[in-house]
Amino acid sequence: MVISAVAKSLNDWGSLSCTSPSLMLPGQSCRTCGVVHFTSDHSQFMESMPQDPVDMVDDLVKMGLYKTNQLRAADTVNAYELRKALFLKRVGRNDPRREKLILALCKQAGGLENAFAAAFGPQAGLFFADSIRNSGATRREFLKNIAVGAALVTLASCAGGGEPEVEEPEAAAVDTSNLEKTDIQVGFIPITCATPIIMSEPLGFYEKYGFNASVVKMPSWGAVRDSAIAGELDAYHMLAPMPISMTLGMGAAPFGVRLASIQNINGQAITVAQRHLGNVNGPEDFKGFVIGVPFPYSMHNLLLRYYLASGGLDPDVDVQIRPVPPPDSIAQLISGDIDAMLMPDPFNQRAVYEGAGYIHLLTKDLWDGHPCCAFTASDDWITANPNSFRALNKAIIEAAAYAQEPANRPEIAAAISERAFLNQPVEVVEAVLTGNFDDGQGNTLSVPDRIGFDPYPWQSFAKWISSQLVRWELLGEDNTAGTITDAEIDELGSEVFLTDLARELSLELGGQPPSETDRTETLAFDNFDPAAPADYLKGQIDQFGK
Repeated sequence: MVISAVAKSLNDWGSLSCTSPSLMLPGQSCRTCGVVHFTSDHSQFMESMPQDPVDMVDDLVKMGLYKTNQLRAADTVNAYELRKALFLKRVGRNDPRREKLILALCKQAGGLENAFAAAFGPQAGLFFADSIRNSGATRREFLKNIAVGAALVTLASCAGGGEPEVEEPEAAAVDTSNLEKTDIQVGFIPITCATPIIMSEPLGFYEKYGFNASVVKMPSWGAVRDSAIAGELDAYHMLAPMPISMTLGMGAAPFGVRLASIQNINGQAITVAQRHLGNVNGPEDFKGFVIGVPFPYSMHNLLLRYYLASGGLDPDVDVQIRPVPPPDSIAQLISGDIDAMLMPDPFNQRAVYEGAGYIHLLTKDLWDGHPCCAFTASDDWITANPNSFRALNKAIIEAAAYAQEPANRPEIAAAISERAFLNQPVEVVEAVLTGNFDDGQGNTLSVPDRIGFDPYPWQSFAKWISSQLVRWELLGEDNTAGTITDAEIDELGSEVFLTDLARELSLELGGQPPSETDRTETLAFDNFDPAAPADYLKGQIDQFGK
């Protein structure tokens, strides 16, 4: 291949020493003595070198380093094969975190200086996002980019002078020999909360753990629930309260589901229709509104009720809270079917992008670090595929750790914005993931933790959720504040939230998960003590009403 030949020729040049000075390039550091040699032979040789990478390729063909069949093969290489070849050459095998960067160099580089800055400079992520939006190249541009990309990759490892670069050790191959099932499908709703689940397909996290996986776009949370009960897919993206509600049989017959890891923290917003701009300043101003939430058993519904009650409103009397599938939310906001919504992103930011609404409040301002969505599987599937379940959860936890790094967010935004996944403008998704966004009220904000990806499923999350399901009588008529105990809430959380397993898998990945299972949760209007959820619930009702 062209790539191999360029790399080999540059490696050959990088291996010259003062024992063969006539063959050295001007300015080349000698491998033997470390001194840069300049001779007239070198200058003459440099003058004869092609200045255009494509011309250099032609010369290398004449020298016999490239064969015509290699060039024909290069012509047919598609984008995936190209980035894979470069990735395997230099960055390291089976490391999806670097693969996209190399693709950006090949498709975007206009020269070594720009390419090097793209690869290693502070704007590498933005450079990659730009490359995704660019169209394909001509044959000449294609060959030039191959030459430049391959040269950069090689020079990064053979540059003279100073201490030689130490090669990073290859990561040990993941043992996939004990997986019960490798062809899997994972359901998801097209929202940024599902980022670790979605990105694990295009960025190779599933493949790393031995899975031939595909993610399946679902139309609504009701469809996710029904598909899980029917056993149609292998694992699911669910709202964090759903495994609790499904296990208890809320809205359907009881069905055992386990929350394996948290998909995202924060990452939601209260968005108000543009027609109400200037008229909504606090929770009391929502009186009489129709407000959309994605599902009754969602953090969105629970957080919205928490907020409205703080302003003296009864969420079951003073407003109408209506389930709205997230993909339908913008249309309903524009048409006037709803006045506001507490929705997952990117639909809050898309409302701003379309001029349909403005962001009134980020949910991180109600509870910084609150859970939203989760990676889940049914009891039946886990029992039938225990090793596959562990490996799949491990892939998701590793993907979440990668997504948590701010430098990776532009790359991820480009990967998950595509039609098969979120089907959203990349600038909308990037605004959510980076936290650099317009709020629709004339403000440009920077909130780096607008969304986070901490997979640890705190038991205190489960206990707060359970307390609110009781508070708003979502557990049914027989489950009110006076009929549930701390012990019952504890038992429910430990059964559904697999906190210990998440910690174990995180430790295997080299992470530093908490050793505790509970923590005090700090919300906007109170603090939740997980040791006394029943007392917390009574205090809420006494202060704000049910």
